[in-house]
Amino acid sequence: MELQAIYQTLGVSPAVYRYGEAALNRLRDRFADIDRTAEYNQAKVLHAMQQNRVNATHFAATTGYGYDDEGRDNLERVYAAVFHTEAALVRPQITCGTHALTVALSANLLPGDELLSPVGAPYDTLEEVIGIRPSKCSLREYGVTYAQADLLPCGGFDYEAIRSRINERTKLITIQRSKGYATRPSFSVAEIGKLIAFCKSVKPDVKVMVDNCYGEFVETREPSDLGADMVVGSLIKNPGGGLAPIGGYICGTNECVERCAYRLSAPGLGQEVGANLGLMPAFYQGLFLAPTVTAGALKGAVFAANLYEGLGFSCVPNASEERHDIIQAVTLGSREAMLAFCRGIQAAAPVDSYVTPEPWAMPGYDSEVVMAAGAFVQGSSIELSADGPIRPPYAVYFQGGLTWQHAKLGILMSLQKLTEAGLARLPE
Repeated sequence: MELQAIYQTLGVSPAVYRYGEAALNRLRDRFADIDRTAEYNQAKVLHAMQQNRVNATHFAATTGYGYDDEGRDNLERVYAAVFHTEAALVRPQITCGTHALTVALSANLLPGDELLSPVGAPYDTLEEVIGIRPSKCSLREYGVTYAQADLLPCGGFDYEAIRSRINERTKLITIQRSKGYATRPSFSVAEIGKLIAFCKSVKPDVKVMVDNCYGEFVETREPSDLGADMVVGSLIKNPGGGLAPIGGYICGTNECVERCAYRLSAPGLGQEVGANLGLMPAFYQGLFLAPTVTAGALKGAVFAANLYEGLGFSCVPNASEERHDIIQAVTLGSREAMLAFCRGIQAAAPVDSYVTPEPWAMPGYDSEVVMAAGAFVQGSSIELSADGPIRPPYAVYFQGGLTWQHAKLGILMSLQKLTEAGLARLPE
């Protein structure tokens, strides 16, 4: 009763709390599986750090050009060891996941080349990067064309369509692991591996990049283990462990990463420049914590699906499916329900809990977007957050929680706000 009382102090009614506990009792085995994956990935990260002899000198700050920054260089060796790649670029100068993807694409595509997405439309913010929506400095503006193979109605890969779209100009194939703002399934590492193998069987010299955002450490393998030439992500998502205040990573072949470094800084400079600005302790420690932080967020996603599916809401993934990223999509059916859900997430936050989320015209999106996030790091979606574009089918995308306990509170608060507004009804 003490636990129920503290939840009630935070705004969760006894009825919502009891409904949550009933769902939780059914999830013990699922949570044990998540913990086993986290234990494996924790050992993998620890081994990479030990193998590269991480020590206190690697935490020293550098400024200016950042020449001879051994902490930065060793962190990149650690990332390469974790993702089993030849090289890595891990920098605070990469501002977000979209920036990391832009660097990887623009570094490895030249005028006359073609980019292919075999998994349907890309995430909203990449539309302007590619030039699907016109923008200054897009790939299209520099003479790079774009082709797309849509997914089958079942959500699977249309291999014949992919084969027909690979041609002599196809230089790079981009695979988005997570669902983004779509209600399709996210792809497992095994599925991505099969897709990579197929693409390379059609054109052996094609490069494959995987947008790995939200998927790191959810499974014991990464796409780089199954043939990806580059895996790309943001440090304010899974691999930063909630401690990294900025940054992104690109892990891959020596050739691809070298080109990315030249694009990020300048030709001839590459990885030699780029000061760490005192962020090394957060980057190293964040990576060390990432497997367990990701596990907590994953438990939150599974818990959310079990609560909302039981009330008749469509969830992707559903309550029983295997997980390949930390995102939980819940189709709520109305603008009002989306806003109520986000108000609950915001009310559970440690920062700005008193703020009411409102939709706004966010840069890079073609619809108004509502975002709930009371985060220590602005935009950090490994922290408790929920967001989505205000458009049919009015799906909200829940993710994060630096601890499982905080993710649990956020989900209960979202349901509390929906029930208070009469938009969800608990079973009798």
